[in-house]
Amino acid sequence: MTCSFHPEAEAEFLGAIDFYEAREPGLGQDFAIQVYSTVRRIVSFPRAWPVLGGDVRRCLTNRFPYGVLYTIEPNGVFILAVMHLHRAPGYWLDRR
Repeated sequence: MTCSFHPEAEAEFLGAIDFYEAREPGLGQDFAIQVYSTVRRIVSFPRAWPVLGGDVRRCLTNRFPYGVLYTIEPNGVFILAVMHLHRAPGYWLDRR
């Protein structure tokens, strides 16, 4: 199964890497590793995580307060958001 990112999801992912890297050198890389690990779990077991609404599912990252929101499409997994869990929860709804 393949995986692709919504452009805004990719931008927020890269922005979060920069944020963590600015706070502590190497922390941005640790964050990226955790998100990529989460994406690998999603691609391996796309139906394993709970549905938030409609066909959108969320898988939580380890160590960082983020969730990866995604849908299962005919051609693979589509990442809608790399979402900080303590910020505006519905901001990504128009990405579908």
